[in-house]
Amino acid sequence: MKTSKLFQVVATAGLAGALAFGLLGCSSNGNESSTVEGLTGGVAATVNGTEIQEDTVTTYIQNFRESAGYTDEESWGSWMAEQGMDPSTVREQVIDYYVGQELIRQAAKENNVSVETSEVDEVVNEMKANYEDDEAWQNALSQAGTDEETYRSSVEIGLLEQKLSETVAKAEEPSDEDMLQYAQMYATAYDGAKRSSHILFNAGDEATAQEVLDRINAGELDFADAAREYSQDEASAENGGDVGWDKLSSFVTEYTDALNGLERDQVSGLVTSDYGIHIIKCTDVFTAPEEVTSTDQLPSEFVDTIRTTVENSNKSQAFSDWYTSYEESADIQINEMPENVPYSLDMSKYETADESSSTDSSSAATDAASSSSADASASESTASSSSAESTESASESTASTDEGTASASEGSSSSQPAETTAN
Repeated sequence: MKTSKLFQVVATAGLAGALAFGLLGCSSNGNESSTVEGLTGGVAATVNGTEIQEDTVTTYIQNFRESAGYTDEESWGSWMAEQGMDPSTVREQVIDYYVGQELIRQAAKENNVSVETSEVDEVVNEMKANYEDDEAWQNALSQAGTDEETYRSSVEIGLLEQKLSETVAKAEEPSDEDMLQYAQMYATAYDGAKRSSHILFNAGDEATAQEVLDRINAGELDFADAAREYSQDEASAENGGDVGWDKLSSFVTEYTDALNGLERDQVSGLVTSDYGIHIIKCTDVFTAPEEVTSTDQLPSEFVDTIRTTVENSNKSQAFSDWYTSYEESADIQINEMPENVPYSLDMSKYETADESSSTDSSSAATDAASSSSADASASESTASSSSAESTESASESTASTDEGTASASEGSSSSQPAETTAN
């Protein structure tokens, strides 16, 4: 989307890669502006009477410019032109973002939804764990053009929206017809999927691993029994070493490469990865049927995954419908942009060649039409002097851009599958 650099979604689950909300997605110099010049004061908008200050919007935009390296007029104007935007549309999107946050807060209060500090702490600490120390964490925040307080605020909004969605958006359970339709759509994507089990040994226990492998190959030891007795992966050992389908999991390269070379019921040699030494058995291979007439034709794990996907989609749509209705019923007033905000500039010099050509063609057509009109009037009567009116019609060219939506709940529904020790 064109405005993706304006807004960055904070995921409340699977947070790696998301650092902060707002105009922070493309930091190039890592400097956060602590003091913003040119603040005008005043109110940018009101949401059911709650004010969004103009200085809040200006600070947001100026911090983005600082973070992204668009501090001079040339780079700032060029960037807006590339995005099909101008200062007023940038301001509108930032206001929309803050309006959205305020609506979520108000709706949460109306529905007795709240977020505990401990819940925010948990998410922030999870993110911090990806960094060596606090200094590295603070540097990462700084490079994203934000600070921990702002980041915590964005996490809180994300959690609040997630809880609000669970309260107000009641989605219907997928029907049998829906499930069959999605099964037909997804079946080919699962074609060739392999299910596997493994026995994991410590890296230094190669002799034992080889002995167990030899006994399995000789038919002296059942693979599942061997996994229960020898595997260091306790979670899968309880299930005879089963780690599920490869298309529903994420395995390390060495494991995946070995599994790719196996057919159903085949056992690998010793496979070494960062986790230790594996013995891998391919226990099943899924071949998609030419025609899916029942969900029973797919493994239950695939059906469960499809059901979860459909449920999440239904919930997301239900919340979107609810939010649209809630927003439409709100009293939202947006005031005109002050002329002297520091991010404003004349965009005419950044007009693209296509836009310029379109404008020239429009002017030429208008002039030609005016000339023809005048000639026609003169030939109709020389006695009466009639002046031809020249009517210029200026056609507005509205650059259409996809709106960046700072919706934290979107990220929370796209967390990556948890890795097993087979990974």
